[in-house]
Amino acid sequence: MHRRSFMLSSLATAGSLLPGMAAAVPAPPAKGWGYDSYLAAMKACDRPTTLTREQFDVVRGRRRGALATIESVLKAHFGEADPNVLRAFDEVPREFYHYDFAARSAFATVAYEQTSKPWRIGFGSALSDYRGQAYMTQLCKPTADSVALEVGTGSGFQISVLSRIVKKACSIEIVEPLGKEVGRIFAPLGYDNVQTRIGDGFFGWPEETGGFDLIMVTCAAQFVPPPLLAQLKPGGRMVIPMGQPFKREQFLYVFTKDEDGKVHSRKDVGVYFVPMTGKMMADKKPAAADKPATGGEKPSAPQ
Repeated sequence: MHRRSFMLSSLATAGSLLPGMAAAVPAPPAKGWGYDSYLAAMKACDRPTTLTREQFDVVRGRRRGALATIESVLKAHFGEADPNVLRAFDEVPREFYHYDFAARSAFATVAYEQTSKPWRIGFGSALSDYRGQAYMTQLCKPTADSVALEVGTGSGFQISVLSRIVKKACSIEIVEPLGKEVGRIFAPLGYDNVQTRIGDGFFGWPEETGGFDLIMVTCAAQFVPPPLLAQLKPGGRMVIPMGQPFKREQFLYVFTKDEDGKVHSRKDVGVYFVPMTGKMMADKKPAAADKPATGGEKPSAPQ
């Protein structure tokens, strides 16, 4: 399974098509999110919650601090924070994604924690920390014209953020019970440009015949899956963690494809993800000569 945990430096930050199901209630407006719309969205997904209105207000009160942290991290590492990335993190209600799918238990009270960390959401998966997610989002350079693919849906938060920026957002989850449940959460939020699928992300989404402008992988690969490179458009960009399973010597790699179809790569920040499984674990690691060349200075890690 693509269990997800993301760590930047020493800081913890970790098949069948399932279109969004019809909501049982009207989708809440993007800027009208509140306690009542939270309850309505949870009910539409058949997810129990005991969060009170008072607790909801406390959680939302921490939100501005988390957004300020995200902006600071992005400015520190990119020189400036992409306003579209900030807007997306502002719009997507993170408390809605604090849910353990295996235990059928919401834990929204801890959302927007001051020191970001990954949270278990059942079935061996995790809601990654918001600093790492913001960093990877800006690293992918999403635009309003992008068609995006995520490998490893997890909680659905990362693809939700991307969906607020891009034209079309696709996401693949290999863990079937998690994929079935998370596929239900987007319609009640009004995120109608998201499509999810249960399957092995190694093979990508070949039915998207035009390919993808950006691909984000959220599990560590030992080598780059050839189908993902093939599905990257000329001018496209893929961000993928690479390294040995359960080893700390993992790094994000950024792959780009020029207009002539030639692939370029560079090493980015140090990370830690649990491994990509499925086809990836069944295949042998390519010889060193087959690995893409990387260059540049040793990267620093987001703080």
